[in-house]
Amino acid sequence: MEKRKCLECGTEVMGRADKKFCNDYCRNAYNNKFNKDSKNLVRNINNRLRKNYRVLDSFKLTDGKTKTTKTRLMDKGFDFEYITNLYTTKKGTTYFFVYDLGYLPLDNDFYMIVKRE
Repeated sequence: MEKRKCLECGTEVMGRADKKFCNDYCRNAYNNKFNKDSKNLVRNINNRLRKNYRVLDSFKLTDGKTKTTKTRLMDKGFDFEYITNLYTTKKGTTYFFVYDLGYLPLDNDFYMIVKRE
């Protein structure tokens, strides 16, 4: 029977046949290294998307929607450059989404914020 080694520190692993690490510390250290964003670009984009989501989520929705102004969104730190997807209705209206929260540009710098069910 072949002896298994910890993927992080290389010590012998005892226990279950599918065990890969000698302890929780090694498992966490290995996964932190493995999942670390290799570039700041990815981390910065994810942070911006999270911020945009928090801004949209800060508005109280009535029946899954509400209205606000561009100024209010920008004052809270919303960045219109970062979205996760677009949704175009059959009528041709395009909604901009950050995960399940989206917005629709209206006239006079107003925006409707919606939540996708």
